[in-house]
Amino acid sequence: MMSPRQVRGTVLAVLLCSALAGCGSVAASAPAATGATSSASATSAAQAASSGAASSGSSSSASSSPGTPAAAAVAPGCASVDQATSVTVHRVLHLVEPTRPGTLSKTQHNATLVRALFRQLCAAVSHPAAAKGAMLHCPGDFGIVYLGTFYDGSRTLATFSYGASGCETVSLTADGKTKTTMVIGAASAAAPKLRPDLAAVLGVPRLAIAQPVTGIRISGATH
Repeated sequence: MMSPRQVRGTVLAVLLCSALAGCGSVAASAPAATGATSSASATSAAQAASSGAASSGSSSSASSSPGTPAAAAVAPGCASVDQATSVTVHRVLHLVEPTRPGTLSKTQHNATLVRALFRQLCAAVSHPAAAKGAMLHCPGDFGIVYLGTFYDGSRTLATFSYGASGCETVSLTADGKTKTTMVIGAASAAAPKLRPDLAAVLGVPRLAIAQPVTGIRISGATH
């Protein structure tokens, strides 16, 4: 049996060991907690940086990617000449007798021929006939009229009518406006190739444009 002094000594030793053990536990756990906190903070910071970089990359990509190009707008009036890709032309004969000419209808897709005709028509109507109300002698008027439509792909750019026999007349409608003139004087000088350019579009001889030639039957598309 231990004496009171031995008991006190044992108790003090136990208390001292407990105190030292407690201090050791706190000292050991504190760095671990700090390390965990630091690790968590570093992870959060890395995630935030990664998210920010991704967001910045997306914004940069979105701002740098070119938008889908819009279709070219139709230029007004005769300014759309260089947009024309095809023209469809029909011949109409108002005077049926004494001859019955064959059908003449064609769609031309040769842009060079199409635009050349378009330019000649625009040049003609830009010079209105000055002799309004004057009596004009128009020989050989067989009532031959050509009706046509210019296209940019499937979009209509302009429509025209060309009275080829007798006193030549031109009417062109583009951008909602119609201009008409007789192909005489300044208009004739401004569009000297109107008839040959129309003949080239239709694929017929120039002289056949104003004549009710029989046996002509042209129909279809030319590329």
